[in-house]
Amino acid sequence: MFPRGGPSGHRGFYKGSFTRPPTSSGFHFNRQIRQTHINNYDGPQSLPAYQWKPTSNPVYTVGPPGANSRKRQYSAGSPNQYAKRQRVESFHSDEISPSFESPSLPQTPCPPHQAISGTSHDTMPNVSDYSSPPAHTPSSPETPDSLQPYTNDKVSAQIVELFEACRQQSSDLYRKETCRAQLQKDIKTLYPDARLYLTGSTMSGLGCRSSDADLCLVVGLKKTKDRGISVLYTLLRLLRTLAYVDRVLLIRAKVPILRFKEKGSNLEFDLNVNNTVGIRNTFLLRSYTHADIRIQPLMLVIKKWARTCEINDASKGTLSSYALALMALNYLQILKPCVLPSLQRDHPACFDPSLDLDMVPDASHRVPHYKSKNKSSLGDLFLGFLKYYAYKFRWDSKVISVRDAITFAKVSPDWRGKFICVEEPFEMHNVARAVHEKAKFDAIKARFDESYQILNEARDLSLLLPLRAIIHKEQIGR
Repeated sequence: MFPRGGPSGHRGFYKGSFTRPPTSSGFHFNRQIRQTHINNYDGPQSLPAYQWKPTSNPVYTVGPPGANSRKRQYSAGSPNQYAKRQRVESFHSDEISPSFESPSLPQTPCPPHQAISGTSHDTMPNVSDYSSPPAHTPSSPETPDSLQPYTNDKVSAQIVELFEACRQQSSDLYRKETCRAQLQKDIKTLYPDARLYLTGSTMSGLGCRSSDADLCLVVGLKKTKDRGISVLYTLLRLLRTLAYVDRVLLIRAKVPILRFKEKGSNLEFDLNVNNTVGIRNTFLLRSYTHADIRIQPLMLVIKKWARTCEINDASKGTLSSYALALMALNYLQILKPCVLPSLQRDHPACFDPSLDLDMVPDASHRVPHYKSKNKSSLGDLFLGFLKYYAYKFRWDSKVISVRDAITFAKVSPDWRGKFICVEEPFEMHNVARAVHEKAKFDAIKARFDESYQILNEARDLSLLLPLRAIIHKEQIGR
């Protein structure tokens, strides 16, 4: 159904192995690694009720792509990735009126650190409250309205088609939120002050229809050795009694999680306790997806490519989706002219690691709009991403830093000896530490190399990805 033979002797691949190693060259920056401990959070003493206030999706228009001359339009059922805003309510006030609505993006610096106050709400939505999305409302002023200038070639058109079919829909978002709301209600019978937040790709704007949902439970803990583990064991027993939860499993990893499914569906959740850096990096990524309309489709095709190549699974010694996202962002930062700046460097008040959690989503929405001078198409950016990591990036001596929009030398012992170094923007540890075997590292480099050669010669994304199969799976998966 899909071609497996590449052009000029190269072969297309879905699960193939490659042996040609890339060459490397790179940049020369030096910086000492800095350490912070923002995630050592023991939870609030008391918290206000958490309420979700939904909004609808914007409509985007896409001009006729050059390759197939078909007009596409983003429908009102497209995902609510720009209009939805999660506010993590104040940990210090009992009078809060939380909202998910996105305000217009002001051209002003971030406001000074201050508490948010409002009217207290104690009602929680039931699972049945969001059976269908609300009526369409106008798009947020912060959202560019067209991908047309960036879809003038075949590969770009294929990326847009993939994006339109696979990106998270409003119905997907509502299912995740209603389950979260009901679960928080049940958890509060054991932990009255607990707060449960959606994080990860669901909230960052990088989610697909098939994406699982990440949950962060914020709860007060005693100063014990096991800390959150005891909470997870208690929740394990609770979840096994809930009629809407199925297949509950406790996974003791570096960040222990409870993994479970919504009963009767394939929707999977991963729940952690007090891993609050996940809230911070979710809204950092969300700010980057708002910065340029090309970011979401580009990130989606990179993720689908990496999964097809079997290099997107940290549990199997390859790259996590978060590491891949940071690698892609850093590539866009070092281009000349750049597609993205360093938001943390240019707007430090908005992404201060010491910023109270209740201010994190609000501050990220006050980043002034960034207009890039780089007008590269989606296809050219994806090809450039492959080429950069196949031939230009110095894997042996450089660390990827989205925080500062650079690569810097592995001068710290924390970086030396690691195959791939990707700096976490807040805690500054290595998010690519799962790649600890040379064979896996060589396979990752080979995928970049071979993929670049195939796409550069053929300019046809279907030689790298089974497009129709991916689209079909996304559309029926939920």
